[in-house]
Amino acid sequence: MLAVVFIFSGFVKAVDPLGTQYKIQDYLEAFGWAASVPAFLPFLASILQAMVEFCLGVYLLFGIRRRMTTLFVVLIMGVMTPLTLWLALSNPISDCGCFGDAVTLTNWETFGKNVFLLIAAASVFKWGNRITPLVTKRFDWLVAMYAFLYISGMTLYCYHELPVFDFRPYHIGADIRKGMEIPEGAKPTVYETRFILQKNGVEKEFTLENYPDSTWTFVDSQTIVKEQGYEPPIHDFSIIRQEDGEDITDEVLDDDNYTFLLVAHQLSQADDSTIDLINELYDYSVEHGYQFYCLTSSPDSDIEDWQERTGAEYPFCLMDDITLKTMIRSNPGLMLLKNGVVINKWSVNSLPDEYVLTDRLEKLPLAQINEKTFSHKVVLVLAWFVFPLLFFSMVDVIWEHFHRKKKLKENRTK
Repeated sequence: MLAVVFIFSGFVKAVDPLGTQYKIQDYLEAFGWAASVPAFLPFLASILQAMVEFCLGVYLLFGIRRRMTTLFVVLIMGVMTPLTLWLALSNPISDCGCFGDAVTLTNWETFGKNVFLLIAAASVFKWGNRITPLVTKRFDWLVAMYAFLYISGMTLYCYHELPVFDFRPYHIGADIRKGMEIPEGAKPTVYETRFILQKNGVEKEFTLENYPDSTWTFVDSQTIVKEQGYEPPIHDFSIIRQEDGEDITDEVLDDDNYTFLLVAHQLSQADDSTIDLINELYDYSVEHGYQFYCLTSSPDSDIEDWQERTGAEYPFCLMDDITLKTMIRSNPGLMLLKNGVVINKWSVNSLPDEYVLTDRLEKLPLAQINEKTFSHKVVLVLAWFVFPLLFFSMVDVIWEHFHRKKKLKENRTK
């Protein structure tokens, strides 16, 4: 059980390395360390955390280096258990993120889980010699090396592309409108989007009700909870046109034609290596009558800088930064919507080009939801993990059998 929990925890973190990075940044902000930590460190920590947890889980399962492995597990749980107790008592963040977005636990549930795992880890450490190794020492280095290479490859692939498994409410096939629905009789949570705008060097805070004219410059925005109630999976999806402050959320979600959404939560940090391809995508959408919007939480100055650097002619809309990060793990990334349903998603490294967009979207496979994608990915991911490990185990058994047989034969000849 302990091994499976560590394998699962490491895997879901590796599948979504940017999501793990965002959660680590939440921790740093809760401790007040965010400003003093180098920008690259949270991402590096997310990769290391995924690798360490996954590899320790595999080593536990196969009984590799039992004393050292169980010691590391005890040390990790010895640190995480009091940390999650502090989180449960002070509640600086809503959940610990120990299982990514795959399984969401409250802070008290996380603490209870960690107490159980700490007891299990201490027991395994004390009676570690009773763990039956699944491979001999002759082959355990192969299993250890493959576990490391597997999780490293998974992490790098999901960072370069998109998460292999998308556990967030904006996954392919998700109906955004349904994700925003509140069950009958449930009390809805009341949100308010606040905008910080600047004019003549003076910053002021506005809401949608008193949004000023275009002489004011956008600086930042945030969505706050005014009154807590039932919280649907999608609760802060609000698209504000930058040009005039108009809320066009319903217009986008009700469009029965295809809509491209270029999602760039921070344009100042966005990858601009594919700007020509993005501009070509916009030209394609105009030519075929599809809407194209760039969603960002960047201030007007960053938007203007992006337009100057890239020659962008597409319209810009403002959205909450956390929502944009949740929608797609790429900066920028591209989403395709139709009737409020997520049809497809691409990272900045895999945007569709002219060789793919050879006709109208209605006639192209990329504009159709692939129902077999999830099951196919599960089989593929399991196959790449399970079969090589089974192969190593079988080779080890055969080798050991041959070696014993050879020794027995030698003893008989003596």
